[in-house]
Amino acid sequence: MPKSHGVKGLNNPVRGSQKKPRVVIAGVGDVGVLVATRLSRRCEVVAISTRPALVSGQELGTRLTDPTSWRRTYLVPYRRFRRLDRVRQLQGRIIRADLEGDSVEVELSDGTTVIEPYDIFVIATGASNGFWRHDRIEDIATTEAGLASVSEELKAAKTIAVVGGGTTGVSVADNLARRGGAEVHLFHSGEEPLPGYHPKARSWITRVLSADGVVLHPDHRAITPAGFTGDRLTHEPIEWATDQAPFTADATLWAVGGMRPHSNFLPAEVLDDSGFVTVDEYLRLPGYRNVFAVGDVAASDPHRSSARNWGFRVVVANVRAELKGSSKLKRFHAPEYRWGSILGLQPEGLTVVQPDGRRFRIPRWIAEPLLMRVFVTQYLYGGLRKGSRS
Repeated sequence: MPKSHGVKGLNNPVRGSQKKPRVVIAGVGDVGVLVATRLSRRCEVVAISTRPALVSGQELGTRLTDPTSWRRTYLVPYRRFRRLDRVRQLQGRIIRADLEGDSVEVELSDGTTVIEPYDIFVIATGASNGFWRHDRIEDIATTEAGLASVSEELKAAKTIAVVGGGTTGVSVADNLARRGGAEVHLFHSGEEPLPGYHPKARSWITRVLSADGVVLHPDHRAITPAGFTGDRLTHEPIEWATDQAPFTADATLWAVGGMRPHSNFLPAEVLDDSGFVTVDEYLRLPGYRNVFAVGDVAASDPHRSSARNWGFRVVVANVRAELKGSSKLKRFHAPEYRWGSILGLQPEGLTVVQPDGRRFRIPRWIAEPLLMRVFVTQYLYGGLRKGSRS
């Protein structure tokens, strides 16, 4: 059974001469970076990632149609993060977590394994979803090659099918249609795209997609090929469980959801039926006061939205409270509906959908320098060094 134990405070080290509590962070994506950089001033932080760079799963539409611009914000080597200088980084994958013994076993990129003990454990390993989000160990050159390959394959296609009406499918379809050069078809299983968003947002995006030239196919539920996980483009006819005639495109991109959480290293009793990490309102594993989970891997709410709804702030605040021995923890609150940017930065600006379905647009001349460079780079990341991507 899980144990309910505390952790030693800052003035009561638990390992020899160590003066700071050790925090191990599994996963250094968007959320992992934010947690690591905010805890590293007062803690010894060990961050474990399968890549040597932040490779965000956000904004797939612009990633495929404008990869140069996308890289500036969403593909950043860790060495460029000033605040990560205090963080010990390991490239590898956790293969086992001993929650009773407060340690994790890590398989490094060179094939060796190490044991990393912790006082606090933060799980931010995310989930796989198509070719753009995975947990394979790879270097930046491999990541770059994958980006270029898919982008070029889509550029050569004259007919493109996008299967899935969630945020990813909508973003990809609209950005491809805006770019031109191909007929773009979007297939989704409901009457309108964007399940989980406010009805006003769903009606709005339907109008936008049609105006931008996307051919919409509602009420189409695809039959996923056996053993296929969406990790590549396909070219075979698409079959439908809803009895429509098969559809053939030069290239088909699958964005049908089916996220597979990166949680195989955890004991089954801390996972829900789909493999996501069970957490309480404090984003803490029930029964484990010193283990937290945040981001796409955490079953925080029906939409698993702690990555978007400032979940990193909740984890950082509660880790600090736990280390101080305080019982005043911060609760995570998720809105009823999803929200955020759907289509990414466009020539006219960045449109943000709010939880109540209303929208506001930030003009590009403001969004690019102030939002992307000042807010993201300076405020969230704490400043980036100049340098090439390699």
